[in-house]
Amino acid sequence: MALHSIDVLELERLAIAPVYARPGMRHGIPKDELPADGMDPRVAYRLLHDELMLDGNARQNLATFVTTFMEDEATALAMESLDKNMIDKDEYPQTAAIEGRCVGIISKLWHAPGDASPTGTSTTGSSEAVMLAGLALKWRWRERRRAAGLPADRPNLVMGMNVQVVWEKFCRYWDVEPRYAPLEEGRLHLTAEEALKLCDENTIGVVAILGSTFDGSYEPVLEISHALDGLAASGGPDIPMHVDAASGGFVAPFIDTELEWDFRVPRVRSINASGHKYGLVYPGVGWVIWRAAEDLPEDLVFHVNYLGGDMPTFALNFSRPGYQVIAQYYNFIRLGFEGYREIQQACRDAAMYTASEIAKIGPYELLSDGSELPVFFFRLKADVTRFTVYDVSAKMRERGWQVPAYSLPDDLSDVSGLRVVVRNGFGRDLADLFLADLRHATEFFLGLSGPMPDDPDHTESFRH
Repeated sequence: MALHSIDVLELERLAIAPVYARPGMRHGIPKDELPADGMDPRVAYRLLHDELMLDGNARQNLATFVTTFMEDEATALAMESLDKNMIDKDEYPQTAAIEGRCVGIISKLWHAPGDASPTGTSTTGSSEAVMLAGLALKWRWRERRRAAGLPADRPNLVMGMNVQVVWEKFCRYWDVEPRYAPLEEGRLHLTAEEALKLCDENTIGVVAILGSTFDGSYEPVLEISHALDGLAASGGPDIPMHVDAASGGFVAPFIDTELEWDFRVPRVRSINASGHKYGLVYPGVGWVIWRAAEDLPEDLVFHVNYLGGDMPTFALNFSRPGYQVIAQYYNFIRLGFEGYREIQQACRDAAMYTASEIAKIGPYELLSDGSELPVFFFRLKADVTRFTVYDVSAKMRERGWQVPAYSLPDDLSDVSGLRVVVRNGFGRDLADLFLADLRHATEFFLGLSGPMPDDPDHTESFRH
């Protein structure tokens, strides 16, 4: 059917109309249902682009451990690989080979013993890696119990109250009793003494955290291991360890090289880390490595052949992006050991500088100083009553800074503080800008004639 001249003129007008004068912009679009028809791709882009301006600036997000800066070349490689499915190893053999290289590099970085092929895999973040490592611990414990003719129906897992919530999820999803060591003033992580109190013949493993999300502190992996050695030598259960190195796994190997936390400790059977945290990759990629092949039960590995070849897979996800693995390998070959060392040392220096300056601001006191993970936790002094850390957090948002305020769990639920995570890209200049804004916010609160109103929403503890 021929178009009327008026229709042709209308189409021509639309073709040259400014983007914000086009349909969809002038009248809006339905938000909770599919629109009846499509729209100009430039309009769709602008609609979403403008909504996303309301999000915070990722570089000013001092709450997250997740990478917010990658080099342009790494980003370009990621964009070129968005369509690659990590599970399709037969279709994307080079991506699969790169994953294998990363597993080998990380295994050596964490001092996995021997010359055998490394045992490990990439995952969708450390959360999936934690699930896989926990399953391996449970399966091995169950095998040992059944082989000895003992019941295997009451597994438990020992860890500090400071663990990330994914460990709580693992225990709930896989029917494992979580045994949490309490925190106390001056000690915000698990110790050997506290771990031993919770261990028995049903303990599938002890989890040590290399870099607590609460305050950035390293848990004493070697001390916990020695305590478990003593327990086994005295006739008690022989309990393996897992190290949750979600953040510290890409920090300690470069700037704490003498610290024995990894496979140099014989009792450590598996380790996980987030490539998208201090591994310097955009979210989300994780890694889990086992000391030896026998630490990963064979019946947890599945084999499929309908993608074009035998595909052994041990993962909760099946299809997942391959681009993060490629970005991880880019960082490895681009930076090398020395590049990672420089970045992590710069982050620690910035964290310790920022923490030391905050300690000089009258109302605040440090609970950690960034000398392990480049993360620190601080609170208001006891005599400060006119405002809270939640007020400070809200005030800093006015300048774009996202600094989480939270209370600690259980026995320390009356302790509330602010945590700052320093990542690659937060240098001395940004630190000084942040400090200037914090001083200004503090002066505002100190100048008030009365206390800030209570906020009933700020009552829950934080585990992230």
